[in-house]
Amino acid sequence: MNIGDVSRLSGLPAKTIRYYEDIGLIKPLRSSNGYRAFRDKDLHKLNFLARARSLGFSIEDCRTLLELYEDQDRTSADVKKVAETHLERIDEKIRELKAMRETLNELVDACHGDHRPDCPILKGLSSPTQ
Repeated sequence: MNIGDVSRLSGLPAKTIRYYEDIGLIKPLRSSNGYRAFRDKDLHKLNFLARARSLGFSIEDCRTLLELYEDQDRTSADVKKVAETHLERIDEKIRELKAMRETLNELVDACHGDHRPDCPILKGLSSPTQ
């Protein structure tokens, strides 16, 4: 398969596929003329990466997960640890987003949104964070 084929089948842009190759996540064969020749296992890895990235795993997490996937001697505890660490990062991001939403909601509620120049939103944005 060529890059267009695996791009279509995996749903990943060709640019992303080339990037994954550049950083060593996939290693397609090269034909004598230098064109990439993707195998079924490359497509499988790309689908794996697309799914993992859609769940927010970092590139390094994906690298680790791929290594674990290919390691027949792995323990599920190692895989679970990667997922739990990522879940903790997601939970922290949710807390941060909720705090941002609460602050912004307070600023919006304080603003009259009328013809006067006084704006609590701008005042709140210009004050130091706590």
